[in-house]
Amino acid sequence: MKTILQTIDLKMTYVIGKVPVNALRGVNLNVNEGEFVAIMGPSGCGKSTMLHILGGMLKPTSGSVIIDGEDLAKMSDGDRTEVRRRKIGFVFQKFNLFPTLSAEGNISLAEKIRMNGNHKNDFARRTEILRLLNLESRLHHKPLELSGGEQQRVAIARALVGHPAIVLADEPTGNLDSENSQIVLKMLQELNSKFGQTIIMITHSPEASAVAQRVVNMRDGQIVN
Repeated sequence: MKTILQTIDLKMTYVIGKVPVNALRGVNLNVNEGEFVAIMGPSGCGKSTMLHILGGMLKPTSGSVIIDGEDLAKMSDGDRTEVRRRKIGFVFQKFNLFPTLSAEGNISLAEKIRMNGNHKNDFARRTEILRLLNLESRLHHKPLELSGGEQQRVAIARALVGHPAIVLADEPTGNLDSENSQIVLKMLQELNSKFGQTIIMITHSPEASAVAQRVVNMRDGQIVN
């Protein structure tokens, strides 16, 4: 089975004032293509720092983070941005949809950015994603006309268009009530099963982590299982 993501002795140290703070203390993680992995841990354990490094938004102090054969830790900011555009989809807790665009517009913009005019859009995949997320009847609505659960489903669709190697989900149910949380988690599970989409989800919720195939626990900047 292909390894789609690997971190090797990943470390991240912040300096606050003159005091070094070790957010990551040598993290080693392997994720196979098609896995749904939940990274769990209490606040301050390093999981958010981990997500930002995996997404190419932060450069680690040392170590390697290899996504689909490319080591982000060795890249410039510009090169990491390019890998992020081509290979990584994001689902955020706060949705981060463009308020002036419809659901369709938000999805199409992400698709254009990821594909960058180099490939034809996969209409069949896109249609199936919208069907599984039950969004066909909501495509012409703007975010303020959608419920929180519907907005998060649009955000998931946006993350999945363009065949990203990995989808990173940051507390995707953090702003949802229990009913919508279960709907969104079930849909992530179905999308992973249907498309073999690799998903790495950061969460502090046992209910959310229960839908993943594997749970990785973090504490004090290290993986503890």
